[in-house]
Amino acid sequence: MKSTRKVEVDPTVQQLFDLTGKTALITGGTGFLGRSLASALAEAGARVIVCSTSQERAESLAHQLTDPNSIGHLGLALNHMNEAGIDQAINSLQDKVSHIDILVNNGHEANPKDWTTVNGEEFTRQLANATGYFLLARRIRNLAVEANKSASILLLGSMYGLVASYPDCYDEICPASPPGYHALKGGIIHLTRHLAVYWAQDQVRVNCISPGPFPSDLAPEKLKARLVERVPLKRIGQPSELKGAVVYLASDASSYVTGHNLVVDGGWTAW
Repeated sequence: MKSTRKVEVDPTVQQLFDLTGKTALITGGTGFLGRSLASALAEAGARVIVCSTSQERAESLAHQLTDPNSIGHLGLALNHMNEAGIDQAINSLQDKVSHIDILVNNGHEANPKDWTTVNGEEFTRQLANATGYFLLARRIRNLAVEANKSASILLLGSMYGLVASYPDCYDEICPASPPGYHALKGGIIHLTRHLAVYWAQDQVRVNCISPGPFPSDLAPEKLKARLVERVPLKRIGQPSELKGAVVYLASDASSYVTGHNLVVDGGWTAW
């Protein structure tokens, strides 16, 4: 007599990392790191909604993303620093997408002033990036719950949310690492933990990616050289080296991971 017991088949690695059929929204998608993050999501099969403060830039990048299944990536003007703008942008998607499975909170309004020159208004303004992350994350969580679907929400932190910067890295080259940035990124990492435990019952996972030294092409070469001295791998990070992290946390490959801060820093915080 044959057994009628159902045999469970483990998903393959390819299936776990596959984002086919998923819709992902990424803020700051046209930026230095955002372009690689958006590309990674598209390459893994997701339909990507590229957000930028510029509709033109957002649509331009959306059209450049790989799209082998002709699903049609979208460009969307969204400023995460504007609460009304967040609601307006998400509402505008109602007739274009049925749901959003993945959110990558990557947008960032910077302020380069260091502790010697930044004023109170500027410091507070930089912290408002976290407000935008929270408001957008809550909106996506609510949409997932209303649709009775799971979701994966990612926040961008930084190694500077974990450790202080080295003053001598910046000395006589440029202003020191902004204090508001450190306060912001430390807050984002802990906000990740807080939201993760409150939203776990809703099947909404919340995780953080904290890049290390990923200076853009605009950073002074002397600064890059000093940063390299502090990195165990002895080089700065390339944007493409965040692709694996974002696909892992966005996909079912990390289905039992929430409230986690994935640090991609070349070993900087291991010292």
